[in-house]
Amino acid sequence: MSFVKVETDGPVTTVTINRPDKLNALDQAVMDDLFGAFHGLLKGNVPRAVILTGEGKAFVAGADIAAMQSLSPAEARAFAALGHRLGNLMEEAPFPVIAAVNGFALGGGTELALACDFIYASEKAKFGQPEVKLGVIPGFGGTQRLARRVGLGKARELVYTGAIIDATEALRIGLANEVLAPDALITRANETAREIAAVGPLAVAAAKRVMLRGEDAALPTANELEAVAFAALFGSEDQREGMKAFVEKRAATFSGR
Repeated sequence: MSFVKVETDGPVTTVTINRPDKLNALDQAVMDDLFGAFHGLLKGNVPRAVILTGEGKAFVAGADIAAMQSLSPAEARAFAALGHRLGNLMEEAPFPVIAAVNGFALGGGTELALACDFIYASEKAKFGQPEVKLGVIPGFGGTQRLARRVGLGKARELVYTGAIIDATEALRIGLANEVLAPDALITRANETAREIAAVGPLAVAAAKRVMLRGEDAALPTANELEAVAFAALFGSEDQREGMKAFVEKRAATFSGR
């Protein structure tokens, strides 16, 4: 049985975590399926945008504590390594990944959303890194990505207290980009995904790569990364098509070459 559904509609793919009876809690099998799904998207006809969401009432309610409680330190290290590989795979993918957080996104759920390019949240969404209440800390990148998203002080407060926040607070601190009615969430994510799919895919991939690489670099270094990527795109068919279409006052047809 697969715990992940992958549905493609033209240039947009939706990846749905499908373990609703356990609120999509992450265990080894779910993580393996997620990794396999994203790895598979990098082969063949690569999508131009991906939406990640959860089936039922939750995005991901957290890691499966019942499955985790007996892990040895070595097993816990391997489980954390898988979470980091998945997060890195999503961040390094040439297409943007939009998190559509429909309900609980706690612990590993928040960490999974943080590995996406940005987050749309349902009014019913809840976020948090409550691992300290279990005697551990976030293990899938939460101590690092959360600080980069909302600032070090706020991240420390959330991680140290294990507090759970609602969608309104997530929006206020910059964790979520937008809060929507539950029945409008996927529609909004699809609208944005299709806007992205309509522009130059090589340009989007380059922008994603440069923003990721430049995040921790000194500004002169980051600006140099940008300049190099900008110049390289002038060797692409997409650049020629995009600028020709602009001059001719028509919609561009991008090939990804």
